[in-house]
Order: sequence, then structure tokens, then C-alpha cells
Amino acid sequence: MNKAAATGVSEISTEANPNEQKSSDRRSFLRRASIVGATGLFGFDSLMSLASAQPKFSRPEGNEAGVEKSDFDILLAAQIAEALAVTTYANIIEQAPFFNGLPKDDQGYIVAAMNEELSHFYLEKSVTQTHTPFTSFFYPKGMFSSAQVTLNTLVTLEDAFIAAYLVGVRNFSTPDLRVTSARIMGIESDHRTLARVLGPEVLPRFGGPVEMITGLAGVPESVDPPNNNTYERTACWTDISQALTALTPFVDIATAQKAGFDVSRSFAFDPTSVKIPNKLGDFISFKGC
Repeated sequence: MNKAAATGVSEISTEANPNEQKSSDRRSFLRRASIVGATGLFGFDSLMSLASAQPKFSRPEGNEAGVEKSDFDILLAAQIAEALAVTTYANIIEQAPFFNGLPKDDQGYIVAAMNEELSHFYLEKSVTQTHTPFTSFFYPKGMFSSAQVTLNTLVTLEDAFIAAYLVGVRNFSTPDLRVTSARIMGIESDHRTLARVLGPEVLPRFGGPVEMITGLAGVPESVDPPNNNTYERTACWTDISQALTALTPFVDIATAQKAGFDVSRSFAFDPTSVKIPNKLGDFISFKGC
């Protein structure tokens, strides 16, 4: 796994902030990043055109009608997001000082989450029959040195992944794909909650305990209780272009720089073999059984 270090966001709300609890009016990290991304070098069309100029479609089991172009666009966006997620978790394990100070079960969550995101990536790749067009990512300042920044960004990304897969639930062309999207979204929801569980477990020497975490809503939220959603949040996203625009600062150097990201170094996506935490929770089929 690549061990390059990323630093940098001056403008975006994932930075550690001693007055974070008072900063309830800050806009969310990805919402602000998406505004920058919309005017940057890459946008939705640019992201999609890199991999979908000559898309190849696979037919998931039970989907005799094949996969529509609109399905391909959602799946490819999901591949980019999953590659980012794998890279994020892998580098928390390898780079973040607070990781080794966490209880073993919390460390296990992060390792399992990385493998689950990688499984999602390979599943989506099996349908699109193409690799992600982006294989390295930029992150906010202090992403892997400040526990506050790490957890803010991690929860923000999981919020975004939940909203993106709900777009799939809304827009996929077949019941099998919609159910699959819902199944993945449920795991992203697990990840969001468990990421919030980590906050109080961060040791004082690493800046803990982290009691407030800012996610996609842009509002610092207490980690007590960590499962603080009665319903999943949609971010009001109805089209996959909204999710892709939000991801743009992570993948494009010009847009990353405009968003305040450190562009001096990036982190490589390094797909490896998947270790499923429990066979009972494996994919099995697009029908889910």
C-alpha cells in the first residue's frame, strides 16, 4: 500500500478546530468542495468520459434486460467512491498515529470496513467491466495526523456514500440493482456509526477523546449516541452527478488545490485480496439469496 502522506485543507471544515462545538453554521465539507469542483478542471462529464467512452456492460444474475447506460454511470461513480474509501481506511491503518492506540475491536472495525469497501469495488467492477479511472487521491490537511480531521472526513465520506447509494436505490433500472444498492448503503451506514464510536476511544496523547464530529451536514454533532439517525440522510441528492461533483477535489489536482487540499502528495489506491469478515454477510447474488 502506498504510504505517501497527504496534508491540506485551509478552507474546508474537516480541519481540527478548538471551537468546533460553536461552529454549527459551517457548511459541510463535501458541499463546499462540490461548489469548487463544479468550476474546476473536472466535473461530472469529465469524470465519466474518462471511463465510459466505450462502456462494456455485464448482465447481473437475474437481469435479463442488461445494464443501462444510466446504471453504468452510477456504478462507475460508486467504483470511484469505493476506491477512495479503501484508500482512506488503508491509510488510517498505516498512517494515523491514533490507530494503534484504539481498542482491538475498534481496530478490527477499520480493517473490516476496508475489506468491505474493497468487496463493493470488485462487485461493481464485475458489472462495469472497467477499472476506476482514478487510482490516487488527495486529502484535507492533517487527514492522517489529526484524529479530529480523520474522523470528520471519514464520517463526511460515509454520509456521502450513503446518499450516493440512495441515488442508486432511486434511479437504478432494475429491482436487482436497486436492492444491491440498498444492501451496500446499509453497510455504509454501519461504517458511519462505527466511525463515530471511535471518537471517545481516541487517547488524549492523540488529541482525544473526540466528542464532536462534523459530517456531511456541516454541523458538529455529539458522538453520544453514535447511532443518531432515525432515517438515513439523502443530502437531497437525486442524481449521481451530485455525488461525482463532490468527489472531484479528491481526484483532480487543480480542483483539489482550489478546495484547499494539499496537492504536494497523494495516496494511491492499492486493490488487494478481500478478506470477508463473515461468510453469512457475503454477497451471494444480485437477488441477495
